[in-house]
Amino acid sequence: MPELPEVETTRQGLAPHCIGRRVSEVAVHNARLRWPVPESLADTLTGRLIQRIDRRGKYLLLYCEHEANGHVGVLMVHLGMSGSLRLVEPGTDRKTHDHLVFSLSDREDDLDAEPQWELRYHDPRRFGCCLWLELPVEQHPLLVSLGPEPLSEAFDDQHLFRLSRGKSAPIKSFLMDSHVVVGVGNIYANEALFRVGIHPLREAGGISQARYKALSEAVREILAHAIERGGTTLRDFVNGKGEPGYFQQELSVYGRAGEPCLRCNKPLTEVRLSARSTVLCTRCQR
Repeated sequence: MPELPEVETTRQGLAPHCIGRRVSEVAVHNARLRWPVPESLADTLTGRLIQRIDRRGKYLLLYCEHEANGHVGVLMVHLGMSGSLRLVEPGTDRKTHDHLVFSLSDREDDLDAEPQWELRYHDPRRFGCCLWLELPVEQHPLLVSLGPEPLSEAFDDQHLFRLSRGKSAPIKSFLMDSHVVVGVGNIYANEALFRVGIHPLREAGGISQARYKALSEAVREILAHAIERGGTTLRDFVNGKGEPGYFQQELSVYGRAGEPCLRCNKPLTEVRLSARSTVLCTRCQR
C-alpha cells in the first residue's frame, strides 16, 4: 500500500507539470472505486485551473479554480492499496486499470488545443478514491479527525506520550493510528521501531516519554529519507513518471523475516498484528 513517502513523492513529481494547467477533459472509465466517483465530476472539473497540489496524510489534494466564477474546489485522491497517478503523453495506450484520465491543456489556457499531458489514475484493486470536495476541505469527514503530520512540529514526544497514557494497544498499532499521527504505515512503523529498539507488541501506555522522543525523531528521519529515495516499491507503486521507489533497498526489517538482524545477526522474527506482517529482532527490540 502506498504510504506517506510514496504519496509525497507522487505530489512532488506531479506538481511542476500540473500546476498552472487546465483540465480540458475528464474521462471516467470505471467509477466503481472504494467510494463511487461522483457522476458530476467530469462536468465539475473540466475547465478548471490546477492551482496547487497538497497532501494531507495519504490524501492528495488538487486545488482547482473555475475560470468563470473564481470558485475553488478540491479533487481529493487516495491511492488505496495499489493505486498510482502518473503523467503520460496523449495517445499512450490506456492500461486496463486506468480508471480515470484527466487531459491537461498547455499553459496558454486554450481548452480547444491538443492536450499536453494526460494524468491517469491507475488502481487494479480499486480501493482508492477520486472525490470532489468543497472548501474548507479540513471539515470533510475523511479529514476532520486526522492527527498531525509526522514531519510537522506538532508531532513530537509530548504529543505521543500524552495520547498514549492508559493505552493498552501495541505500540505499532498506536503509531499506525491515523488519529494519533497520519501517514505512518506498516513499512515505516516496522523500520522506526527497530531503529529505536522498541518491541512492536509493547503496550503504548508503558513507554516512557524519553523513548517516545527517540521514536518520534526516528519516524521523522526515516520518512524524510524515504521521500528522498522516492518511496518504497514492493509491488505496485510507481511515481508520477511511472518510476519505482528505491527505499526498499535500505529496509532494515520489513520484508526480511528469517534474514539476519543487521545489528546482532540473529534471524529476524515475523508475527501477525492486525492481519499485517510485523518483522522484528527479539534480541534488539524490547
